Amino acid sequence: MLLSGRAHPDLGAAVAAELGVEPGRCILETFPDQELQVQILEAVEGRQVFILQPTAPPAAKHFFELMLMADACRRAGASRVIAVVPYLGYARQDRRAHSGEPVGARLMAELMEQRIDRLVTVDLHTPSIEGFFRIPVENLSAISLPAEAIRPELSPASVVVAPDLGAVKIARRYAELLDLPVAYVDKARLSGGEILAREVVGKVEARLPLLVDDMITTGGTMLSAMKALLDKGCLPRFAVAATHGLLVGNAVRELASFSLSSVVLSDSIAMPDFGALPVRVISLQKALAQAIQRLTTSIVQEKRR
Repeated sequence: MLLSGRAHPDLGAAVAAELGVEPGRCILETFPDQELQVQILEAVEGRQVFILQPTAPPAAKHFFELMLMADACRRAGASRVIAVVPYLGYARQDRRAHSGEPVGARLMAELMEQRIDRLVTVDLHTPSIEGFFRIPVENLSAISLPAEAIRPELSPASVVVAPDLGAVKIARRYAELLDLPVAYVDKARLSGGEILAREVVGKVEARLPLLVDDMITTGGTMLSAMKALLDKGCLPRFAVAATHGLLVGNAVRELASFSLSSVVLSDSIAMPDFGALPVRVISLQKALAQAIQRLTTSIVQEKRR
């Protein structure tokens, strides 16, 4: 049984179609006081239930809706509840930077463990948070999808650029797939939306940068990196690839102020209005459907043993 929350019903329907099943029926409502109401209309007793719900903005609302759906399935007798969360919010809150702060990712993991048997996600911002979970976590990699999509637009003068140190491993993976050199930008985060690029490491002069990351939120990291690359003499035309395109606040408008040949994103979250951005969206439906099919088969085999 595949159910879909309200965070991304189009992706839920696409994954169901890929699997050749009908999405499960449920009622999802928001009351006038903003409380959420969930009712599962399918007979889930004894069944494996997959709930597809990225915890995209507003993350808290979509996360709690996921938990309500999981609880409803549990109370209706589902044998297992597997959360398919293509974008996992709060993953950046994996440590305390200051006294008095929570570790949001750890708290989220503890809450999910109460109602969910397994988690499927895509390109976690911090892969180490898998260790926060005491349930199995399958972290799928979608890097090959945008890499292949953008390959025809590249040239021998292209260079893969990590916009900060945290994206270096991602950049190396893109570089391996595309057979390109790598550079990276060293940055300092001054606030949630203010970034200072301090240094560019690698040869970028007279080259066409392909900036890659796991996510683009406010666009601040990308904007700072592009300014630093221009200062180092790169060609003034950029390509961008990322798995998760949150693009909140003024991200679309500010990114559009640069000369962008292409912005390749997955549909891990419901897509915002891209305005003038040259965005290409690559669907995760096949990868998620394959993961669901694989897990269904493995769980059935476990029961037979």
